[in-house]
Amino acid sequence: MWKELILVLTLGVSAQADTKIDIEYGRADGVSLRLDAYLQDGQGPFPSIVFVHGGGFTGGDKNSNPKPLFDLLTQAGFNWFSVNYRLSPKYVFPAHTDDVEKAVEFLKSHSQQFKLDSGRIVLMGQSAGGHLVSFVGAKHESRNRVAAVVSFYGEHDLVSRTQPQTDCAIGGKIRHTDTPQTCLSGGLKAFLGIESVDSTSAKVIRDASPITYVKKDMPPYLLIHGTKDFDVPYEQSILMRDAMREVGARCDLITIQGGGHGGWDQDPALRGYQKELMEWLRKNL
Repeated sequence: MWKELILVLTLGVSAQADTKIDIEYGRADGVSLRLDAYLQDGQGPFPSIVFVHGGGFTGGDKNSNPKPLFDLLTQAGFNWFSVNYRLSPKYVFPAHTDDVEKAVEFLKSHSQQFKLDSGRIVLMGQSAGGHLVSFVGAKHESRNRVAAVVSFYGEHDLVSRTQPQTDCAIGGKIRHTDTPQTCLSGGLKAFLGIESVDSTSAKVIRDASPITYVKKDMPPYLLIHGTKDFDVPYEQSILMRDAMREVGARCDLITIQGGGHGGWDQDPALRGYQKELMEWLRKNL
């Protein structure tokens, strides 16, 4: 498969994808949970990306696929499944992570229908989606284990975000205060269902942190993060990488020097991560 992948990328050949929209993968609290499927032409089974969108836990939609990344992986022979999940503030943790795990379970149980290789499923997400895939990759039912996790600029250690500081990366800029304050964004507070940090909310914050569930036998992770990210600080990925390596789990970090909170594909100086991503997938699948 990988010889074909290299040939496709070299020649720029467009893979054919059969598109299926608004597939119900489950229901929760009366809500229909849906995903879109972009399936390779052929018998398969194919390796597959389960993509989880961003939006600060309060917005975003499955139809907002990052086109350069989508095109790259589709051309490389991957199926692509883009997942919707319940949003805050109406729904709070663990609704979002439960939905992502339910999507994985649904796809595995329908592997023949979707021509996917259930042993080569990659959870991938950006921003809030990066947090959700990081969480589900670390804490899941054994039957829903995935082959790998790729998190783009996701939150991993929410406890560290509650430690008071005078300079905080939040809302796309550095917020400076004379008195140290916690660094939870409005989206994170809505996701967690909290207003402030106290003895009660501290447990929720810890429980919602992917880093809490790090263990040796978790799937390999690839974290991709820009050093100038003022929404989710770069240090979030460093903390997760170091925690995973400390317990003997596999984790790699692609650092985008000078990169902000996404938008790298529009800058030739920043989009070199794509080659590293494809090489990592080749090695880990």
